Amino acid sequence: MEAAAQLDGDLWLYNFARIVIVDVSDDYELMQAPMPSECYPVLGEVWLPCHQLTRTLPSLTLVEGYLYDWHQTPTVEIGAWYVGVVREDVTDSLHERLAAL
Repeated sequence: MEAAAQLDGDLWLYNFARIVIVDVSDDYELMQAPMPSECYPVLGEVWLPCHQLTRTLPSLTLVEGYLYDWHQTPTVEIGAWYVGVVREDVTDSLHERLAAL
């Protein structure tokens, strides 16, 4: 009798990334330097396929009414990605102020 092949562990963890979406709007409103990713308010979490994630993240709408600002890759192989997003009204306000200069 042949031994059946067995998968070891949760292989899906290597195909999907945990994305923690944080609101960095205050940095723009208060003109502050960025804080560590863990210090921002969390808007939500999603799991996304890892394939070409760094290329696709900037074009995704992760939270309605927010725009992509930056992302931070995990420090360990299976860690959370942090994605900073800014409220659209904050960016609109900045555009108006810059146009007035």
